Amino acid sequence: MIATPDRTPLPRTFFDRPVLEVARDLLGRLLVRTTPDGPITLRLTEVEAYDGPNDPGSHAYRGPTARNEVMFGPPGHVYVYFTYGMWHCMNLVCGPRGTASGVLLRAGEIVEGAEWARKRRLSARNDKELAKGPARLATALDVDRALDGADACAAGDTPLRMLTGTPVSSDLVRNGPRTGVSGDGAVHPWRYWVADDPTVSPYRAHVPRRRRS
Repeated sequence: MIATPDRTPLPRTFFDRPVLEVARDLLGRLLVRTTPDGPITLRLTEVEAYDGPNDPGSHAYRGPTARNEVMFGPPGHVYVYFTYGMWHCMNLVCGPRGTASGVLLRAGEIVEGAEWARKRRLSARNDKELAKGPARLATALDVDRALDGADACAAGDTPLRMLTGTPVSSDLVRNGPRTGVSGDGAVHPWRYWVADDPTVSPYRAHVPRRRRS
């Protein structure tokens, strides 16, 4: 018999910890996104940790900017960025104010509200692909820069909130290099995922973009 996931909201103290602890512990947790159509619930199956000033792969490595200022704020808030001129990606801020660490939400299983996610992910061949990758996840959940700074730990009627869910046992957790990260940041094995889960995205090493001649 499969246990019913715990729908208790995650407290802010969950995120006020070292980013590697939070990243691994986010697997199996539930993210609830309230959309105009209805709520969508996602079970996290893949994440990546970014350790701020200690991590060349982090957006916060060189300090605060208008783009990344949410990362320097209190834990439990959402950092959303726009990439390649077309996609949004969603992160959860970790550690005490000023540390600028965060966890990129890379993939998950839509466990409730798939009908609403399908409306935004028309190219998905099946429901396992709805949130298979960080840009797909954000698209399926209708996440854009308007949600940058949202509090995922806030009580009441909020656009995003994190619930306890069902933590993944250690024997099912895998880790390895982060997808698409180059330079010194490529060596960190800070991508965590649920073993053999079909919603986990494929690993891809960084490929330098060619300049147009």
